[in-house]
Amino acid sequence: MSPTDAEAPPAASNGDTASRIGPHPGYISSSNQYSSELKIRRMLKDNGCDPAREDNYRLQGVQLIDTVRQHLNLPVRTFDTACTYFHKFRLNFRDAEYNYQDAALASLFVACKVEDTIKKSKDILAAAYNVKNPEKPAASDDKIFESPGKIIIGLERLILETIGFDFRTRYPQKLLVKVVRSILGPEEGKSFFNIAYAMSIDMYKTFVPIKRTTFSMVMALVELTARMTGEHLDKVQAFVAQRRQYSRPAVLETMLDILDLYVQYHKSTNVGAQFDLNRFMDIKIALNTELEKEFISRHMYYCNRCENEDTPPATSGSGTSPTATASSWPGDASMRRTARGQDGTMRFVFDPEAAREEQDTVAQFYNEEYEEYEVEVEEPIPPPRYEHAEGGGGRGGYRGGHGHHGSRDRGDHRRGGPYGGYRGDRHYRGRRYH
Repeated sequence: MSPTDAEAPPAASNGDTASRIGPHPGYISSSNQYSSELKIRRMLKDNGCDPAREDNYRLQGVQLIDTVRQHLNLPVRTFDTACTYFHKFRLNFRDAEYNYQDAALASLFVACKVEDTIKKSKDILAAAYNVKNPEKPAASDDKIFESPGKIIIGLERLILETIGFDFRTRYPQKLLVKVVRSILGPEEGKSFFNIAYAMSIDMYKTFVPIKRTTFSMVMALVELTARMTGEHLDKVQAFVAQRRQYSRPAVLETMLDILDLYVQYHKSTNVGAQFDLNRFMDIKIALNTELEKEFISRHMYYCNRCENEDTPPATSGSGTSPTATASSWPGDASMRRTARGQDGTMRFVFDPEAAREEQDTVAQFYNEEYEEYEVEVEEPIPPPRYEHAEGGGGRGGYRGGHGHHGSRDRGDHRRGGPYGGYRGDRHYRGRRYH
């Protein structure tokens, strides 16, 4: 096959003459509402995060969101949405690329728009400033908020691309009210609900909201509250037995994640100060014993061998600020952003199956198919080179240019010496493209 044939474009599907491949259709980003523990750890490893520093920034960022939304009298569903965006954003960007406080306030800014509790960026910045400086409050139209306001707006686009323009989030507090009323009634469950509600706020300081469904989160909060108070555990178990959608491994993982928060950061939570630390540790030991007895994994969809494998480093331009590279690599929490070419655009698709079918259809026009082949070519042997010497012959033949050739003559061996065959033959390998 000639090179011209190998580079010819594929024929058109309608039977017309061959036409060139059109422009690249772009890149697809499909949103995913849930992430596994293994995926979260790999994304943090790719970011090069220090575990202690990462936990500290996550706790402080969520606490900042909660403090500002209380100062602005925003509903709890805005807090839930803001924390979800904050977690997903931090999983896709390195800590060195942004300030976690800017990311937290930008997440709250986007959540206010999504939940129809619209606040200006300067209003959020002024609230955060007044919380830290109550003795010197500042108005939202102060000039000190102009530069930070531009940073918030710049991060807004990155957050939208990170979540894949998929604004669906989960609000466990609404279902928590219904479940507690169903188990204990409206009057008896009032004090029980207050503890469970405070625990639901602490839960957003972990990665549970982006891992578990609403029902799993609510049942974990209810059972963990019952275990800490030592009341109504039998009623909770009776309620669980009637629900088909209940998943015990998911609830156990959620409870252990929350207990890890209370054990490691006892004073940085709302419920941690209300109970003794030994109480949390005893409940954690009991749950771990149940895991071993029922042969349940600590994390769902987890593979120890996969975690130990070295993952390739991120190839994106991670050394610059995200506000300066906003058009370079958008992504979402379901898929780690990768370096892409300058051609093509990023499109966001909500249906993963439709995105997968489109990628499979387009891939056949951009994949190079080839086969290997060998060609045998005969090359003419160049004439032997003689070295002129002043004296007579040496070992292996006369080197003066006269007389017969010795046994080491190169020509004799090439044409039929003891090795046989014609040694001027050479084999070439190549690839034939289709």
